[in-house]
Amino acid sequence: MRKAMYLGCAMLVVLATTLFASPAKAIGIVLPVPPPQDRIVIDVVTVNGSGCPVGTAAVAMSPDNEAFTVTYSNYIAQVGVGATTTDFRKNCQLNLVVHVPQGFTYAISKVDYRGFASIENGASAVQRANYYFQGSSQTAYTSHPFAGPLADDWQTSDEVPIAAMVWHPCGALRNLNINTELRVSAGTSDPKKTTSFISMDSTDGAINTVYHFQWATCPSS
Repeated sequence: MRKAMYLGCAMLVVLATTLFASPAKAIGIVLPVPPPQDRIVIDVVTVNGSGCPVGTAAVAMSPDNEAFTVTYSNYIAQVGVGATTTDFRKNCQLNLVVHVPQGFTYAISKVDYRGFASIENGASAVQRANYYFQGSSQTAYTSHPFAGPLADDWQTSDEVPIAAMVWHPCGALRNLNINTELRVSAGTSDPKKTTSFISMDSTDGAINTVYHFQWATCPSS
């Protein structure tokens, strides 16, 4: 069984310059609160990108309403033997609607990304991601580099402090946009003799991306 690699958490800093990115106190919401008891439904509006062809990305809500997962089955960037000229970069854009019970709002407090990498000596890879609510400013991408030689599972985490969380606006319906990207560079390795790749996919559903919720209650109208 492959041993997972745990990289240090990267703090995702969001500028609180709009209503959507304001601290909880400033917009009158109350937190922390337990997740709502009602079943949370997530609708996938669109799925676009070379890393998630039709039918290769699935979204599922956790039973405890604490998080949701995105599972990919064909998300791999590669260079070298067997790779095309465009395979070095893959991306996926998801547009989701999270149906929130009345009186609640949410923010993404932490995201865990997982996959597998096989990177030759001299080659490198990078995993990038961001998310934002429709109508709000896009957050800056977080970036996690990988250097060869490497042949192992990988995991990265982006954790957001409460003061910087981006909250879904109370009483509004704003889609959640999620963007991810994988890149591989041959560097000083020989792409005519070797192959380097990084994946964020799983054939058995065991490897997925987990988006953790922070729940709060909206101010009374």
